[in-house]
Amino acid sequence: MLYYLFDYLDKHYDLMGAGVFQYISFRAGAAAVVSLVITITFGNVLINFLRKKQVGEDIRDLGLDGQMNKKGTPTMGGLIIIGAILIPTLLFARIDNIYVILLLITTVWLGLIGLLDDYIKVFKKDKEGLAGRFKIIGQVGLGLVVGLVLYFNKDVVIRQQKPTQEVAVISDEMSVSPYEDVKSTKTTVPFFKNNELDYSNIIPFIPKDFTWIIYVLMVVLVVTTISNGANITDGIDGLAAGTSAIIGLTLAIFAYLSGRVDFSNYLSIMYIPNLGELVIFCTAFVGACLGFLWYNAYPAQVFMGDTGSLAMGGIIAVLALAVRKEIMIPVLCGIFIIENISVILQVGYFKYTKNKYGEGRRIFLMAPLHHHYQKVGIHESKIVTRFWIVGILLAILSLATLKLR
Repeated sequence: MLYYLFDYLDKHYDLMGAGVFQYISFRAGAAAVVSLVITITFGNVLINFLRKKQVGEDIRDLGLDGQMNKKGTPTMGGLIIIGAILIPTLLFARIDNIYVILLLITTVWLGLIGLLDDYIKVFKKDKEGLAGRFKIIGQVGLGLVVGLVLYFNKDVVIRQQKPTQEVAVISDEMSVSPYEDVKSTKTTVPFFKNNELDYSNIIPFIPKDFTWIIYVLMVVLVVTTISNGANITDGIDGLAAGTSAIIGLTLAIFAYLSGRVDFSNYLSIMYIPNLGELVIFCTAFVGACLGFLWYNAYPAQVFMGDTGSLAMGGIIAVLALAVRKEIMIPVLCGIFIIENISVILQVGYFKYTKNKYGEGRRIFLMAPLHHHYQKVGIHESKIVTRFWIVGILLAILSLATLKLR
């Protein structure tokens, strides 16, 4: 909204300083600051409101050290995260940009599913919350929308070099650009010299007209896996918010580089037109996560609940898809993936041993993995710090793929 206002003032009234809104770097920085200010300023207001309404977490006794001290801590704090993402994005980003629109839809869509889940837990006193099948339906539905839009929308393109012969023929008559914007299902494969993979080549015997099915299924898988991964990771103070901030900052760098012709040419990576606007969303997202940590760091004054964790996971998934780094997710989102896998292994092994030996056995003392370390006797603040360090190392490794091939 402010972008359009200052763009109008710059064009029609030559207002001094209005032109600075044309720069993505300025708007991204402004979005981060505003997001941070919103969460820190209004976070305490939301906490007091939630306490007044007795919107407190009902803790199940799992035998973890200090766990029962958290009983009654306000939950649904994800509302402030969502607000701190949406407001700066609407103020500073171009809201007619297809990538921005998709991220706004993702934030609201999964935020509402998480809010419904928290509402059932808190007000209906149902510890299970929203039935798992309804969560999956919501996540799959969002994945279908995102996948179909990314595949079919005319504004979702990449810029690539025209075939040499075609340029040579046309250039005899007129001066033309050697590049063209094309619809493509190419994505980035890390650590390989020719680090691009086209979904149309994954299953050679399937006609290219049906490539969209493979692509959409991949999108659904990514959205569902990462949103659940973030949800599972949100088990101890500050873990999900801090990890998400690290991932969000990394994706902001990818979006900035892929959204600029000069940097993408220098690094020999895909140039994706219109992608630069996502940097504003990314910095608002990072600001919201860091601001939330002000109140969520140990000992937490508020929990984000599913309202925040599902939305954050979905946002990260769609960002990775937009910058065409979804195959890098096992590295970039390694914390979420490991947490997810630890639960799958624990449940699967328990059922297998129960059927085979008549008694269920466990791989970990408790799943997800962060609870295993709590059972070992490591304090949760140390667990969180160490997970953040691993997250930073994974982020550095992800960025290294820009030149490490």
